[in-house]
Amino acid sequence: MAKHTNKLAQETSPYLLQHAHNPVDWFPWGDEAINKAKTEDKPLLVSIGYAACHWCHVMEKESFEDEETAALMNEHFVNIKIDREERPDLDHIYMDAVQAMTGSGGWPLNIFLTPDGRPFYGGTYFPPRAIYNRPSWKDVLLGVAGAWTEKRNEIDAQATNLTGYINQSNAFGQQAVEGDLDPASLFSREKADTMFNNIMSTADKQEGGFGNAPKFPQTFTIGYLLCYYHLTKNEQALQQACLSLDKMIQGGLYDHLGGGFARYSTDREWLVPHFEKMLYDNALLVSVLCDAWQLTQKPLYKQAMEQTLAFVQRELYAKNSAFNGEPVPTGGKGRGEAGFYSALDADSEGVEGRFYVWSKAEVEEVLQQDAALFCSFYDVTEDGNWEHTNILNIRKPLDAFARDQNIDEEQLQELLQRCREKLLQRRAGRVRPLLDDKILLGWNALMNTAFSKAYSAFGDPQYLQVARENMDFLWDRFSRNGLDFFHTYKKEIARYPAFLDDYAYLIQALIHLQEITGNTDYLYKAKSLTEWVIEQFSEDDTGFFFYTNKAQQDVIVRKKEVYDGAIPSGNAIMAFNLQYIGVVFDITVWKERAIKMCAGLQQAVHRYPGSFGVWATMILSNVGGIAEIAIVGKEVEAVRRALLRNFIPFRVVQSAPAANDDFPLLTNKPASPDTQIYLCKNYQCSAPVNNVNDLIRLLGNV
Repeated sequence: MAKHTNKLAQETSPYLLQHAHNPVDWFPWGDEAINKAKTEDKPLLVSIGYAACHWCHVMEKESFEDEETAALMNEHFVNIKIDREERPDLDHIYMDAVQAMTGSGGWPLNIFLTPDGRPFYGGTYFPPRAIYNRPSWKDVLLGVAGAWTEKRNEIDAQATNLTGYINQSNAFGQQAVEGDLDPASLFSREKADTMFNNIMSTADKQEGGFGNAPKFPQTFTIGYLLCYYHLTKNEQALQQACLSLDKMIQGGLYDHLGGGFARYSTDREWLVPHFEKMLYDNALLVSVLCDAWQLTQKPLYKQAMEQTLAFVQRELYAKNSAFNGEPVPTGGKGRGEAGFYSALDADSEGVEGRFYVWSKAEVEEVLQQDAALFCSFYDVTEDGNWEHTNILNIRKPLDAFARDQNIDEEQLQELLQRCREKLLQRRAGRVRPLLDDKILLGWNALMNTAFSKAYSAFGDPQYLQVARENMDFLWDRFSRNGLDFFHTYKKEIARYPAFLDDYAYLIQALIHLQEITGNTDYLYKAKSLTEWVIEQFSEDDTGFFFYTNKAQQDVIVRKKEVYDGAIPSGNAIMAFNLQYIGVVFDITVWKERAIKMCAGLQQAVHRYPGSFGVWATMILSNVGGIAEIAIVGKEVEAVRRALLRNFIPFRVVQSAPAANDDFPLLTNKPASPDTQIYLCKNYQCSAPVNNVNDLIRLLGNV
């Protein structure tokens, strides 16, 4: 029987449940806590984190499990715990406030609010004792409690100023766009070159990636470089994109045994990751690996993509996963559903990375006579490459290593594969990291798109099946009416109104599913959802969208998120959706709105393309123009498959066995014994061709 139990015990979030038996009287965010703060005239202490967050665990052990510290918190504050993945809207608001106060942000995010929700002081991790110019958590608690009693006017002024700042930051980089919306005049090749040059000014040309440590994958920036290369044939763009992917795959960021990528690297060389594995990172990396493979046919990208999706299906796909040691059900609800879980923790047995690292002795014990070659290839040494242990990483590409060792490349690949399987089996006996088994709508939609893109590139029918089943699951469990969706789902309960990102990614996933299946039902659903987003989320003056819907009342500010951070800006993806669906249904006002959104932000995007990677690619699409491709005829499926294997970044693709008057691109297409491929612009189509190679040649001449 637990000594302490608080209000979090009724929650479903694994992160909140981790804190359910702290001596802190935690509340979930809601009216009960807010009304208590108002009644007792106490400030709210809001602590925000997520289940896979290493430093969140550290602060819990040091402070929130300490009874003396908890007594201080309970005496002076009403304490609220928030899972940032359940309530990203609140996280965005209060992260802005902490960044304004301290110049930096991160998790755990600890912030003090007036009872009406306005922030006045905060920070990230606070140690139990003052160190490295950080005050201790107890000193912070006593200082804020004293100020609340003695300096209330100053606190109120600070809260008013910070709330005003958050409101003003909503307009960053956005400019009003008046007059002609002609893409040719708004978006030039010269501006695309400027974005490329600004990206390259931050590029690490030795180790790949962009900027200094810590290094994040920055898949959107890599995606821009691939598209820019496709448009301009600038070899430097392709080289930097591929170098970045190569180094990430070869480094410790990538799990060489189980597949999948960690969230970021703590060092320049991609050796030491922050070991948590997030669903969204792996979705975005699979998507860009598919693009890179289509351009280069490099086996490394196919292997990393296949291994990553295998990891996702094995450990994060509820339909297959027995990750917690439970049997996989054969039917019914709950576990076994076709949703993707959110994340794996960085820690196991209280130690970050323990699940993933190796001693040389253990590798030798498992691999016996093959150990020497394996250790040489994967940089395993007696002393270790990180904290006296070894993170598997590749110092020399497979082909070069095979030459140096005078081994046939195919034989080496087979030997390494056998070794990896043996070590993976040994690793399966270790204490596993925590699984965050909540299912988020937006992150699932990103992974759905990744499976669709993998099917486009490689044609594996299993990928198509997963994408379809997952979409059916999202439609069935996250919405009552096909419009009003929820954000998170667990234990057969869907909670919290869906945010802009959720809808934007879901519409995008429907678009990709339509492309690989030819099923127009997905397009009708995408159109209905786009209409819903316009109605519920629009800021009419600018054409951008708020993060929360107009009915949501428990936020102090309706933010507009435009940065492409760890996940794409919902506004950027909505610009893509409006452009695509606008072409499909010939809705001029949607196409114009997409152009207006890009034009309104483009000065900021030109200057800081690394912070606006999806926007940069959207702007590039307007430079190159959107190819409208229609495939009509009896062999439509085979022709569609052949087409989608190619990297054609800026296009709308529709396909059908016969003409369909509901869609402008499919109307007035005469019957023919051969399947016809039409290349169109503004619905004006060139003479049809019968094979994909001819279409690719036509695209090269556009």
